[in-house]
Amino acid sequence: QVQLVESGGGLVQAGGSLRLSCAASGSIFSINDMGWYRQAPGKQRELVATITSGGSTNYADSVKGRFTISRDSAKNTVYLQMNKLKPEDTAVYYCHAEFSALIYYNGAYHRADWGQGTQVTVSS
Repeated sequence: QVQLVESGGGLVQAGGSLRLSCAASGSIFSINDMGWYRQAPGKQRELVATITSGGSTNYADSVKGRFTISRDSAKNTVYLQMNKLKPEDTAVYYCHAEFSALIYYNGAYHRADWGQGTQVTVSS
C-alpha cells in the first residue's frame, strides 16, 4: 500500500503565504519526479511545479517568482512554499509522485500516484 498525504492547505488573505507538504509512505523503493498540480472549480487540473530526484525544478509561468518547490528525498516528502498568494491561486492542490519502479497495491500496478488533495483558498 502506498499513500500520498498532503497537508498545509487553508484560508489566507491575498498577499499571504502557505506551505504545503506531501509525504509518500508505503512500499516505495524510490521516487523520481514529484510535483504539485491544482484544479480550480470548473477548470482542468494544471501543473504548478515539479522537481526531479536531482533537484531540477519546473514552474508554471503563473507562479514563477512566488512559489518554491523542494523535497526531502530521505523522507519521500515534497513541499510547496507559496508566497504572495492571489485569489486566482484558489484551488485544490494535488501532490503527484512518479515511482522509480512499478509498485503493486490496491489490485493494480502503479507507476505513479496522486494525493487526495488539499484546499487552498485565497480571499481578496
